[in-house]
Amino acid sequence: MMLSVATLGPRNSLACQAARQYADDAVIRVHSSFRNIISAFVNQDVDCAILPVYNTREGENKQYFRIFELLSSGYWVDNVIVYSDLSLGTLWPEESLETIELLVGCREVFKQCSEFLDQHLSGVDQMAVTEVAPVMTRMLQEGKRGVAFIDTIEKLQQHNLYVLEREVAPHNRTRFAVFSHELPKPSGYDATTLVTEPLDDRVGLLVDILGEFSRRGINILDMRSENDLKSQKLRVYLEAEGHISTEVLAKAITHIEQQVIQQPGAIQVLGSFPRIDMRTKRIKAIGFIGTGAMSDWFARRLESEGYKVFMSGRSTSLRPEEMIRHVDVVVICVPISVTVETIAQYGPLIGANKALLLLAGESEGTVNAALESTNSKVEVMLIHNLWGPQAASMKDKNAIVVRTRRSGLLCSELEAFLYKHGADIYRDTPAQHDLLMGVGQKLPTAISVALAQALQENGITSEEIASHCTLTSLYPMLAMARVHSQNPRTYAEILSTSGQGRKIVVDFLRSLQRIMELADGACIEELCQLIHDNAVHLSDGFLRERMKQAKAVDEVLGKMI
Repeated sequence: MMLSVATLGPRNSLACQAARQYADDAVIRVHSSFRNIISAFVNQDVDCAILPVYNTREGENKQYFRIFELLSSGYWVDNVIVYSDLSLGTLWPEESLETIELLVGCREVFKQCSEFLDQHLSGVDQMAVTEVAPVMTRMLQEGKRGVAFIDTIEKLQQHNLYVLEREVAPHNRTRFAVFSHELPKPSGYDATTLVTEPLDDRVGLLVDILGEFSRRGINILDMRSENDLKSQKLRVYLEAEGHISTEVLAKAITHIEQQVIQQPGAIQVLGSFPRIDMRTKRIKAIGFIGTGAMSDWFARRLESEGYKVFMSGRSTSLRPEEMIRHVDVVVICVPISVTVETIAQYGPLIGANKALLLLAGESEGTVNAALESTNSKVEVMLIHNLWGPQAASMKDKNAIVVRTRRSGLLCSELEAFLYKHGADIYRDTPAQHDLLMGVGQKLPTAISVALAQALQENGITSEEIASHCTLTSLYPMLAMARVHSQNPRTYAEILSTSGQGRKIVVDFLRSLQRIMELADGACIEELCQLIHDNAVHLSDGFLRERMKQAKAVDEVLGKMI
């Protein structure tokens, strides 16, 4: 049976174009109003309804919430994006911007072209019509002068008008919502739309609603609000990533309705559909060399953003050299000890205008190897994520980004991926990164391993440690326990890094030796001065903030001891 679609007329409207784009062989039934379209759809006179909901130049359709009020059944199941090349045409070749006295076009077209009209034709009268074509024909027959028409370039050329200005509304795209009677199955890259009933006033209500999505790692793609006409209470429209059938999204909506809003039936699920992105994406496919837990962690999140992801490594049938030919970005995520070797092996195979992303904990040697082994037109960037594969999300986690002289648009898109998912991004030079990671990783790991070794050599048991620890001395014990309760190779790799990070450990050992010499000599005054000088360097602000954190940790630890 042939699909039937209700949409806005006339027959050659942008809405009809969207309907044909959605289903070329469908029976299209045009209506003059939103209400008539939705009525035909709700009464099941048609299989689908297609309505405009957003324009990149004009913003959301002002009848947005009216659609949802009328939609008593069915679901929002898909979207159609239609590009409209609006241009300015005249009936006669000798016309110019200076000779135009009357503009003819549809009302929404004037809104979309407002920037151009304000700049070039601000004093010209406008005549808004439902359909431009009949007016073109009539005015041509009447020999009208000083008249210009705004419509798509195809319409102007079809009626043999002279194009005076091309694309008077740049980047002009309209989003049409497709409504159907059955909810589609998950595609793996979905979004869900919700609308609330009028909400009672409460301080922080909107923040609390959004916080529940954020806490679960659910990104909000769009949010709009308006006051209900009758009650003047707030109504909120939300578009969230994920399909309504997924557990995390379904639980979030249930919790918000029952615990946050506390109004039964306050949230109406409009539908779920394959996610669209009105922004430009330059990356289509991403390939990983390395199939460890961290590679898999990033791969799953990149797939949720609509990227096609390939995995390659020693355990896969897909070889890296084959994978590289099919992707825009190559990601190397292997143990630190073999990162440079892997770059040297596969870097030369990456073609121009692609990107190499290094997920690595050491920067200077890694970045230099990448710049030396790849084509000069290959983008290069390093990301060091300071979290492990057990993390639920990257929200509020630290990510170090090391850009190079060859980091371009592809690298910026990858950095935007981190930003979108809530990572706290810090940008370092290669040398600065390695020096600071000496403080953040190499030195604490070295101290933890050395401390455990000292305990072992002195025969100190775990029971004795617990019975004699103060809250302050418990901190290094906790770090030591963390290092020794996880994969030892991870920490062995951290200890084996070269570069500026090693300098921190060497300087620490030298300082420790000096402190012990002062302590053995009972040089109290010198030790006091040394501690004072350190405090000045660290600054009062830093010490105050860290003490707040320490007291908070003390409170928790004190209850556990």
